[in-house]
Amino acid sequence: MVRATLAIATALFLLAVPVQIVVATDYWPTDGWRTSTPEQQGMESGRLADLLEQVKRGNSRIDSVTVIRNGYLVLDAYFYPFERDHKHIVHSVTKSITSSLVGIALERGHIKSVEQPVLAFFPDRVIANDDPRKRAMTLEHLLTMTAGFDCRDSYRHRWQGLRAMRRSADWTQHVLDLPMRGSPGEAFDYCNAVSFLLSAIVGRSTGISALDFARQYLFAPLGISDVSWPADPTGTTVGYGELWLKPHDMAKFGWLYLNNGRWEGRQIVASNWVAQSTRSRVKATLFANYGYQWWRNSNDDYAAVGYRGQFIFVVPDKNMVVVFTSDLPPRDFYLPRDLLAGHIIPAAQSNAALPPNPEQQRRLETLRDRSAQAHQITWRAAPEGIATNDLFVRRAEPAFQF
Repeated sequence: MVRATLAIATALFLLAVPVQIVVATDYWPTDGWRTSTPEQQGMESGRLADLLEQVKRGNSRIDSVTVIRNGYLVLDAYFYPFERDHKHIVHSVTKSITSSLVGIALERGHIKSVEQPVLAFFPDRVIANDDPRKRAMTLEHLLTMTAGFDCRDSYRHRWQGLRAMRRSADWTQHVLDLPMRGSPGEAFDYCNAVSFLLSAIVGRSTGISALDFARQYLFAPLGISDVSWPADPTGTTVGYGELWLKPHDMAKFGWLYLNNGRWEGRQIVASNWVAQSTRSRVKATLFANYGYQWWRNSNDDYAAVGYRGQFIFVVPDKNMVVVFTSDLPPRDFYLPRDLLAGHIIPAAQSNAALPPNPEQQRRLETLRDRSAQAHQITWRAAPEGIATNDLFVRRAEPAFQF
């Protein structure tokens, strides 16, 4: 009788003690992400299933959703016609990667300081529109989008300046020749041209292109090999955008930053650079605050953000990285952020594993599998695209409607 009572008491005690989440400390996803059920990582499958239902119900042009918690892949959804092994253009998410290359070049001694004058990197060039304000411009001003250039290449100017730069034979010279509109550090002004100039500085200071530098010191250590990143007519890597990555590789970059720049026992990006890059430095549009080519929310979350809905969200207090790839029109640009706040973060209910929920897990898996399939009548209108419900989606940018 005593033994039976003791056994029952022990069982009840074990049931009352929460099962701790297994955090990925025994592996790194260099060769690929390990999977887990949401409940094993303290997340609710039902809330993630609701997210997939909302995306499908709204016919939202989201291409993929990747959720990593504690180093494990808990949601990996792809929406037809985008497929798992496809690379996706990440647009201005590229800027955050270029920022990391500046940090690596700084740590390796190729760049002395963020206080270095921009023009000091180009002593051999004759630069137009000479101006004391231009001579006072530093690398940090480029990183924070406070350079003071009259670049006119953001969405507010319908990218007039960006198109002008792309028409030029030497994009670096074009940017350096721009007139000044204000003093460096005076105001935030989103400018693709300054991010391109950061790539030019990485190339000039290291002696190799930003792409080759990234392949050696960033992509290779993370196990990222399938990359497309073009250059301007002079061979300078397009530092502001045009990078193509797979969603799982985007998540690796986010996981690197969530782990303070450390990967498999190596410091890939200096922890100080991670902290300095992702803290709020200047009031900005879009996401309220800006760091060194990273967007910062009012809380501790930060994000790499790209045109038409490309996102790498880093959520430190949930030990989570969330990736969206999309082809969203301007009116839906904030949809991934809303899905993160409305479904994904609330799904992370506990720091301990939740009880298994087979019914909701099956629902989540069914919705995930259906999202990857074409359900409507489809026909191939051209080798490079598929038409569905009068919507023609090219497998390469841009997308067209007819």
